[in-house]
Amino acid sequence: MPLTAERRYKHGRVVELLGAHDLDAVLFTRRCNFSWYTCGARNYVATADDVGVSTLVVARDGATVVTNNIEQTRLRDEDLAGTDIDVFGYSYADPADRAKVIAKAVGRRRVAADVPVEGIDAAPLPDEFNRLRWTLTRGEIERYRALATDTVAAVETVCRTANPGQTEDELAAMTAMELRCRGCLPWVLLVGADSRLEKHRHPLPTGKHVEQYVMVASCGERGGLIAACSRLVSFEKVHGRLAEKHGAVVTVDAALIGATRPGAALGDIYAEAQRAYATVGFHDQWMFHHQGGSIGYLPREVKAMPGSKITALASQAFAWNPSVAGTKSEDTILCLETGPELLAAPTDWPMVSAEWKGFAIDRPAILER
Repeated sequence: MPLTAERRYKHGRVVELLGAHDLDAVLFTRRCNFSWYTCGARNYVATADDVGVSTLVVARDGATVVTNNIEQTRLRDEDLAGTDIDVFGYSYADPADRAKVIAKAVGRRRVAADVPVEGIDAAPLPDEFNRLRWTLTRGEIERYRALATDTVAAVETVCRTANPGQTEDELAAMTAMELRCRGCLPWVLLVGADSRLEKHRHPLPTGKHVEQYVMVASCGERGGLIAACSRLVSFEKVHGRLAEKHGAVVTVDAALIGATRPGAALGDIYAEAQRAYATVGFHDQWMFHHQGGSIGYLPREVKAMPGSKITALASQAFAWNPSVAGTKSEDTILCLETGPELLAAPTDWPMVSAEWKGFAIDRPAILER
């Protein structure tokens, strides 16, 4: 789907909800909503911020962006070049000018906003607008496949070149470089070695030196879309308890992936994972780490929880991340009517066959070097 057609389609979906909620316009300032509607434009400066510095005003007759004069030229000349989205700027040093420009863009419209906008009386954005991001268009799926492939390549490259004695911080820096060289922004970057990986499910990198094995996990973003990937590398033969744990965790991953079908409740998928943990002998491990959930324009759009009635949708992305202390399995998948599908093509990474209730899938093994 060409970008122009994709944005027209998205505009139509927004307009439908405007009518359903008796609104004239919505204000998108969060990065996820801004990038979704614009098909990848960036409204942020600080990469750690969820809320951007430019606001998108979407009304029935079109869309405009209101931003300061610092961001105006970049958005107009680069990210939004060739679109029909006008970019209106105000002086960053003049609060009165900001209020004037925003008020003019909004006018007397009845509006809702995803975050409060100073000087504008806006209702909170109804949840239905956020759910517009969940179902991916053909164009988004194509871009997502390329992103997932590059994210996997970045993480696997680091694992293949890592050596004992390097610090977790060094490996994190290498991962960030590999992602940035592929045009991806690291949203999440975890590196855990040896005893730290045994203790912590979210091992933020430290100065600890790698001894026997290490996990590298990242969420790479490009054009607003986010892909997740985790890989482990061992510098000695994988055997004993670690081999048992990894065999268990890929079985749980197969249970989660196999249960991801359109219409399936996230709570039911979660329960399938709990049954798998118990079957493979690690019944309590789900208690120490969330199991993942839907992904897209956020690292997790919705985390699956026990009893959740939210259902998986066709053409929705998911990233499950089951873990047993010291190991983990994670990739980005697509939920389709024909069954779940990995977004990233297989590589020459060593794989292990995993099966749950007749559903079989190859999952990454621990690389031995």
